[in-house]
This record gives sequence, structure tokens and C-alpha cells, in this order.
Amino acid sequence: MSWRDFWNGEHAIYVSDRHKALHYRRIAQDIAAAIPSKEAVVLDVGCGEALSADLVATASGKLILCEAAPTVRDKLQARFGALANLSVVSPEEVEALPDGSLDLVVANSLIQYLGEDELKRALATWLAKLRPGGELILADVIPPDLSPLTDATELLGFAWRGGFLVAALGGLVRTVFSDYRKLRAQYGLSTYSAVGITALVEAAGFDGVARRTNFGHNPHRMAFSARKPLAAEVPTP
Repeated sequence: MSWRDFWNGEHAIYVSDRHKALHYRRIAQDIAAAIPSKEAVVLDVGCGEALSADLVATASGKLILCEAAPTVRDKLQARFGALANLSVVSPEEVEALPDGSLDLVVANSLIQYLGEDELKRALATWLAKLRPGGELILADVIPPDLSPLTDATELLGFAWRGGFLVAALGGLVRTVFSDYRKLRAQYGLSTYSAVGITALVEAAGFDGVARRTNFGHNPHRMAFSARKPLAAEVPTP
């Protein structure tokens, strides 16, 4: 089983329907707050089920949801197919988007599932698809020294505030025996220091890499923003 297979099938990452709904609502609110204008074209890469993507669509001119798992794309299409300014695409279809057509690319809780070479290829694609001055946000980046206990504590705090604490306690126990834990042991999760991810993003051609507030409930994970250089607007003599 690969990570794509895992997300394509049934899993218990979310401890309850309430956890899933609150998680996706929080992420949608954070993405919407980062959108530069009501006319912006936004790509949300690795969006998952994105249950509150309508909030992001309302804040943008066009929202493109990219998800690798076919079953998840089907759910997204069924849920949001009626929204005129929202489309659902595969990673392969992102490659076909016109260069310079995006104002914002968001990759939240994604790069931990990519190897370094995969991330480099993704960064090159995102750079090409952004307009000059367009922004990339990498969120929920896991630092190398982050303890699983810290992640668990943050989940329990989110659960306490959200009213699903009992479900969260049970979910943490189930995770010990889950496919997620087995895959994490087999493939690991990619982690990055602030210096390391900054170097990779800059090497890909982005400017102004900077820390920003993370998306979601876990402040111990990191988020970064960067921009496609405006110099790309200047034609080469």
C-alpha cells in the first residue's frame, strides 16, 4: 500500500465525523483568509475531502481542488459540482493548466507525504503555474524534532474545544494498530527544518520565503510563504 492507496481507501485518520467537519472548516477558514482578492485563482493541492471548500470558493474568483486519490475526487465532485467557480482535478491535470494562470497555490499537510525529488518536481510545477508575484503557501510542515506526543496533545486540545474529546482518546488508541501507523513506519513522513525547506523553495526559483502562521490547530507544525519573482514579467532581450 502506498500513501495514495491509503487516502484512496477507507481510513480512520479523523476520530469522528465532528472531528473531520471541524478540521476541514478550520482549514477552509485559514485558506480563505490568505486569498489576496475576490478575483484570485486559487489551487489547493492535496486538498483531501475539503468539506468546507465552498467557503474558499466564496472568497476567490476560481478555486481548483487537486487530489491524487480518485475516490476522494469523486466525493468532491459530488459535493461541489454545482459550484460554477470550483473545479476538481488530478495532479496530472495540474500539469496541463496554463502557465502563469494562478494567484495562489496552497499545499497544506501535503509535503510530508512526498519524497524530496517529488517535492522538487512539485515546486517546479507550482512555480510555472503561478503568475509573476503569485504566492505559494506550504502549511503543516513537520519539523524533525516534533514529538508524536506533541501532535497528540494538540489533537486532544482541539478535541476538548470542539466537543469530541472521548472520540479523540479512542482514536489515538486505534491509530496504534492502524494502516496509517504501519505506512508511517514503512515510508516515514518527510520532515524539514526551517532552513532546509527555505533552501529547497529558494532553489526552485521562489523569492521571499518566510514563516507564517500555520493552518489548522497545531502551532507546533510550520507554514511558509514564498512568491514567484516579479522579474518573470520582464521579457528576456
